[in-house]
Amino acid sequence: MTSMKALRFDKYGPPSVLSIQEVSPPDPKLGEAIVELHAAAINPSDVKNVAGRFNASLPRVPGRDYAGVVVAGEGWKGKEVWGSGAGFGVTRDGTHAQYLVVDLESLSEKPSLLSMEEASGVGVPYLTAWSALVHAADIQAGETVLITGALGAVGRAATQIAHWKKARVIGADRFDKPSEADTFVNTKSKDLPVEVKALTDGKGVDLVLDAVGGPMFAPSLKSLRLGGRQVAITSTGDGRIEFNLVDFYHNCLRLIGVDTLKLTGPEIAKIMDDLRAGFEDDHLRPPPIQTWTLDQGIDAYIAVEKGGASTKQILLPWR
Repeated sequence: MTSMKALRFDKYGPPSVLSIQEVSPPDPKLGEAIVELHAAAINPSDVKNVAGRFNASLPRVPGRDYAGVVVAGEGWKGKEVWGSGAGFGVTRDGTHAQYLVVDLESLSEKPSLLSMEEASGVGVPYLTAWSALVHAADIQAGETVLITGALGAVGRAATQIAHWKKARVIGADRFDKPSEADTFVNTKSKDLPVEVKALTDGKGVDLVLDAVGGPMFAPSLKSLRLGGRQVAITSTGDGRIEFNLVDFYHNCLRLIGVDTLKLTGPEIAKIMDDLRAGFEDDHLRPPPIQTWTLDQGIDAYIAVEKGGASTKQILLPWR
């Protein structure tokens, strides 16, 4: 193998700065594996990365999530794997190529019930939801959780995980579309704190996963019960928000930030291992997908950039 095809960018900008290039294949070192990539998802964060949001070193192959087969790696050769990567697409080449080098301790076996395409679409959304609900917020059975952006990829993943953990879910979003939440609030036409209090006998929710931020931050905070906790994972707009600090401390609230870009490879692999049981036991279900060849990569990125679709865009590097 003297070269491989990769989707790469040499400067920051819109998806049009991407191009298919013939590049040198990865050269694994001791403790590393080579994965032949059968499928790789495109996340909104990948589009932001190409645009320069994360100051990726250039030139760079983007992409965080993947599914494939290990073709070289002690103890792993021939195994089907899935996951996401620490630094993939930012400090090291990512998954939008035909091959990928991965640390052995960062590998996780793919659920046998999922296709490569389905498995590659799990990564970032489910890692984020799990990190927020399970690791950061320690969600408990019987709790009520409010999930803003419930119709988005992270929101759908969080709803499934919360139900798996036997929690009740109030979903909130700007559109009236089918949701797996137990109850749903349209934030365009309804006052979120008022609706949430009405749905919780005036108490408020135990936990908020705010997958929107920006204008939803303060209303989410007002939806919490005494002693409730809120997890922030993103923010629309410039990231600046205002809230009543007096109410915050009088209500003994807790605010937690989560950034999956800070996860290490082994930490990601551990979460993927934990998620595998959820997919194998049908507690979790992969998102709907649309597939593209690597040569169609720019169009696929544009589809993600436009947003609003519930379908996950998946690259198939070998088609």
